[in-house]
This record gives sequence, structure tokens and C-alpha cells, in this order.
Amino acid sequence: MEGTEVRKLAAVEDRHWWYAERRAILAKALAGLTPGKAVDIGAAGGGNTRVLVEHGWSAAPLEYGADGAEVANERGLPVLRADAMKIPINDGSLDLVVAYDVLEHLEDDDRAVEEIHRCLRPGGAFLISVPADPRLWSAHDEAVGHVRRYTRPELIGLLERHGFEIDSVVSWMVLLRPAVAWRRRSTSGSDLDDPPRLVNAALRSVVAMERVLPLGKLPGVSLVVRARRPA
Repeated sequence: MEGTEVRKLAAVEDRHWWYAERRAILAKALAGLTPGKAVDIGAAGGGNTRVLVEHGWSAAPLEYGADGAEVANERGLPVLRADAMKIPINDGSLDLVVAYDVLEHLEDDDRAVEEIHRCLRPGGAFLISVPADPRLWSAHDEAVGHVRRYTRPELIGLLERHGFEIDSVVSWMVLLRPAVAWRRRSTSGSDLDDPPRLVNAALRSVVAMERVLPLGKLPGVSLVVRARRPA
């Protein structure tokens, strides 16, 4: 992601409906996991890293870009400046890796998943979020540096061929998918905006409904996966 987009993200993520709900999804995914050592890959400003810390994890953001690393440092996080395809972590030393909206930015996502598998201890968890469905490709994807959008079989195949076992795969932003598809046909850049307060609250309410509605198998805008390295 370009530096201007990272700064833009950091400026709005604490209040923006999309980032707020994504943090809620991460908090839910942590349920049942015993806190230990974690790395948040592609952390940008460290919004998700802070969720890990709040839930008792010894967590560090791993960020390749200078702007993201600088923002994380400004927020008091012990940022690790590194490439996801060459992680400076010993084999089997992590209990958890989070990669929310990261793999789609990497030309060699196979190499990144292989590295993550190496760093996790047997039984360690891997939490992933990626943009779904190549049919939704738009100027937004280009503006934020995406290389691809994933189908469900593609993402499962990527993880399984590097030794991961899949615990769950669910779609996210199912209810808003028609609106997202319509908007992205008519815009020419990133969706990282700062909507008015009432609009922000309304969108947050809509997407939060998916926490309780059985929509996870329907087409959405993103895929959220919980996987693990076999014990």
C-alpha cells in the first residue's frame, strides 16, 4: 500500500465502520485461543495489533513500508520492519499470526504462507482476511495495491498446499455486497474515505448484523479464515 494510503487509513481507522467491524471480527476469532506470542503481518498503523494486546497477547506489528512502520511506532507499538516473505522469526516460535488484508498485496503469496507456516509452532493459529471474488475487481483494488482477489477454493488451496488445516472459512460483507459492487463500478479510486457520522453508524449497524445471521457461505466482499499448523 502506498504511503499516502497508509496515512489515510491511520487517520480514519479508529472511527471508520469497516475497520471497527474488522477489529470486532478479530476479537471474536481470538476467543478460545490461549494468549501467547503473536505477529500482525502487514499491520500498517497497528489497529489490529492493538486488539491483540488488549486480549493479552504479546504482539508485534510486522510492516514492510516505512509509513506504516512510522505510524505504528508513533502509537507505541514495537514494530518489526520486515518483508512477509522473509520473516525474521525463529522456526516454530509463534502461537499466532494475523494477516488481515495482506496476501492480496503480494506477488508471491505462496512464499508468504510458507514463511508463516515455518514461524508458527505446531498447533499455532493463522487468522486471514482477503478480498473475495475477482468479479469485484475495480479501481479501488488498483489504488490500494492489490494483486488479486480470491475465490474460496483458491484461498483454501493456497493454505492447504503449505500444510495448514482449515478450521473455518466465512464470507464477510454479504449484505453490503450489492452496494459495494455498484459503487466500485462508478468510482475511480480508493474507498478509504471518511463518511458522515450518521452514514458511518448506519453502515456499521448493517455489517454488524452478520455476526448473528447465517450468511457465511454466501458471496461477500471478503473472506475470513481461521487455519492452524497441525499439532
